Amino acid sequence: MNPEYSSWLRRDFLKLGTAAATAALLQACGGDGDRSDAPESVRWTREGILAALEGPGTNLGASSVALLADDRIVWSEAFGYANRDAHQRATVDTRFNIGSGSKMFTALAVMILRDRGMLSLDQPVAELLPAFSMKSPGYTRITARHLISHSSGFPGSNYRNAFNFAFVPGYAQDAFQALKQSRLKHDPGEFGVYCNDGFTLVELIVPELTGQSYTDFIQHELLGPLGMALTGFALAPAAEGTFVHPVWREQTLPQEMVAPYAAGGLFSTPSDMMKLARMMMDGGVFEGRRIVSDGALQDMGVDQSAMTRIDPAAPSWRWGLGWDTVQQPGLDAAGLLAWKKGGDTQFFHCDFIVLPQARLAAMLVNDNAFTGNRLALLEGLLLRAAQERGMISAVPSAIVSTVPPAVSVTPGAAELIGIYARDNMPVQVLAEAGGTLAFRFWTAGEWTVADKGLRLRTDGWWWADGVAERCYAFKTVEGRRYLIQRSLSGNQLYWDEVPVAEWLPEALAPLPAAWQDRVGSQWRCINDDPESFEGRYEPRTGVIGELAERPGYVMWNDDQLLRVINGNEAGMTVKIPVMAGRDLVELRMEKGEDGEDRLHVGTLVFRPMPEI
Repeated sequence: MNPEYSSWLRRDFLKLGTAAATAALLQACGGDGDRSDAPESVRWTREGILAALEGPGTNLGASSVALLADDRIVWSEAFGYANRDAHQRATVDTRFNIGSGSKMFTALAVMILRDRGMLSLDQPVAELLPAFSMKSPGYTRITARHLISHSSGFPGSNYRNAFNFAFVPGYAQDAFQALKQSRLKHDPGEFGVYCNDGFTLVELIVPELTGQSYTDFIQHELLGPLGMALTGFALAPAAEGTFVHPVWREQTLPQEMVAPYAAGGLFSTPSDMMKLARMMMDGGVFEGRRIVSDGALQDMGVDQSAMTRIDPAAPSWRWGLGWDTVQQPGLDAAGLLAWKKGGDTQFFHCDFIVLPQARLAAMLVNDNAFTGNRLALLEGLLLRAAQERGMISAVPSAIVSTVPPAVSVTPGAAELIGIYARDNMPVQVLAEAGGTLAFRFWTAGEWTVADKGLRLRTDGWWWADGVAERCYAFKTVEGRRYLIQRSLSGNQLYWDEVPVAEWLPEALAPLPAAWQDRVGSQWRCINDDPESFEGRYEPRTGVIGELAERPGYVMWNDDQLLRVINGNEAGMTVKIPVMAGRDLVELRMEKGEDGEDRLHVGTLVFRPMPEI
């Protein structure tokens, strides 16, 4: 899973140093870590990882990497600590949670079922799962393809009891109930926006069609045949020393047990994941045994945006089936076809890249202490490995960006100002003297300047003087105006272009009295499991508000601006492709058994907090 995505934040290029001061503390474990004659690709990446794990004393992160060439792992190495308190170092067999890397197995499960004639990609989910329903009648048009290509129209993610410190059952069923109480945020197949709940629904379709639990199916059809003995689901506590302990606020925590199995529940090692990569490079066959058809793998690698009604024109996010992108731009800059999947949990992060034609693959995983740009490191590793194997003549040069000249007249600039909403931190676009624009974020109850002095340039984008690594544009699609951000990638090999917010019109009416009376009220969740992250360490709270610059909308938790449906319901307002509209919510007020108001957000239940 990808808990929070801040598309606005500048991605600083990782400065790769020698990290000599910390090399002794961050000894590599396993693999080829101690070889002095390692190729430049390995030396370069190792230095980058060490630099990203620098820290005072023993407050160091953990990371692990593997590189596959043809049928052989040519480099695997682990860094840092599996348990900092016990001074226990990570090894190449130490397991990390891989979050949304798990979606590759979910997509493969769907393709295996298709190979066996048990479903078709364009078959309605309501036929596969008869109990499925939503408040929007369009749910009947959602297909299996929509679930695994982020185009279902589901609100986003059920985060209740997702990241836990003990086995907490029932997550998929809870998400199912949340969907039954929800509306669609866009029409099925309209566009793609990252969505965990689509994959979670596959967790319920598998037993409906096969009689096997989802976890048993993945074990029997994929993990077992691939010999992935170090990969699995946290159905019970793992043996101490086999996994990396998460660290939060300088405190070493118990094992993170991720409950959304199909969306992000697997743990693994980079070396184990190279077995999956081998199968993909060999057309669905692993060590002589067919796992899935070659046609299924090729279909997973097809750009799904061509099948949606709206193409978001986001070159970094060309969804495949399961894949985040089937044309990873850092490798594409060298003419190399690459499929990429990233993943995040509360505490761990990974990127997994397969080059099916070049027969290269790599994975890098780390915990929250890692300060570098993981994707830039992984792309750099694969580019250098491709060069060493004679596939490319050189690693592409970094883009040298310059700010274009400003235009003398900026027609229509006044129409661009206003409030732009998203899944968090609304944006205000302001006109400045001299025809420039400024952007402000709403965060922690106040406006904070994000960019200023933006001028329209001859290329049609808004740039600030002297800031050559990012720019902005405004694009209207089917009557909706989007703020688009274009920024240089972490390795400066390509431009990352995504919509980051949508202009929100003035409300047609003021807040009704029922909602006006709730403005300023604070709420605490009462049904997080005691063993969840929120139940154990950081209680979930929220506040109902109203933004002065856009009265008439309900503001939830200083983040999302919602439209009033009636005196007890507020719903989603924006439809933003890719990431900035990914996890939207609806509010529903009901009376509890004690007669007190209860606020429902999906299946989360909140009660009023006492006024101070």
